[in-house]
Amino acid sequence: MSLPTIKHCPCTLQPGFSGYSPAAQQTLFGSRAKKVSHVLPFDPPGKNSEQTRTYNEKRKSISISGVQEKYSLKLTRNQLTLTDTAGTHILKPVPAERLDRITDLPANEHVSMQMARQVFGIRTAACGMLFFQDGSPGYITRRFDYKPEGSGKYHVEDFATLLAKSPENEGDNFKYNASYLDIAEMIHHYVAAAPVVLLEFFRLVVFNYLIGNGDAHLKNFSLMETGHGDYTLSPAYDLLCTALHLDDGRLALHDGLYPGDFEEASYRSYGTYTRNSFIVFAEKAGINTELAGKAMNEMMNNTDQAIALVERSFLSDDAQLAYKGVMRERQRSLQLK
Repeated sequence: MSLPTIKHCPCTLQPGFSGYSPAAQQTLFGSRAKKVSHVLPFDPPGKNSEQTRTYNEKRKSISISGVQEKYSLKLTRNQLTLTDTAGTHILKPVPAERLDRITDLPANEHVSMQMARQVFGIRTAACGMLFFQDGSPGYITRRFDYKPEGSGKYHVEDFATLLAKSPENEGDNFKYNASYLDIAEMIHHYVAAAPVVLLEFFRLVVFNYLIGNGDAHLKNFSLMETGHGDYTLSPAYDLLCTALHLDDGRLALHDGLYPGDFEEASYRSYGTYTRNSFIVFAEKAGINTELAGKAMNEMMNNTDQAIALVERSFLSDDAQLAYKGVMRERQRSLQLK
């Protein structure tokens, strides 16, 4: 594999850049003046035994949950290096798993996060594409839990923990054993500005449905301490179209939007989630249904813009076509009433 020819910024996907744009350097690395390369000076894990041992040693100390391989990177001056302490960024190489289009996984997460951020105005963790020296792709995201000037870390708690879900009390599927209404109820309980945060959460749930993310489970949503000591929804993370890689469900959580959501009238009529499914969910979650409807209208109106971003992404041609097909199908279902 050789290094790809870069025609779009590997962070923002803005055309006309052969590396990270100044805006990307600011977002990903904290300064427009940074000149961080999108090519890492080492190979991915598994390439050679010595490098793989280094990865394994560094991986021991990382505290990010999830089954996908993740490694900690530290930015020192303008160079990203593997580290086991004080990491500033998270690196996800192509995982060693048997999934369809597995080499597209980093680009899938990257473009999904950029769509959420740029097109739909969802707060996300800063992220970008990068490449190992052998040309294979990777995904990088900047940690959002560090306080400014190295003054410690913000407290972040995912909803599996907030709902007291764990492998010990519910088995391996613990993070799927809930509904999105359960998350909304926890937001009511813990967040002072609940109405604002609930609408933000609603938009994120709809977005995950729109892009075919069937793995938006409890650990992929978190509350985060603010600088004022209260709590809000953390920036979104782990967004991707899982439908590109496996045949999973339309929603990740076993109880769906809320227990019995499949009995809602429009679901029974069409056999799938519709606009009305999400409006009923909003009402049950205590979200202003007029605002929820406006949010869905905006998302439907911006789907073409999101698809244009897919066409500028680092996904393979086949993956781009499949991703656009998923979004068009979900868009049609969200227009049903």
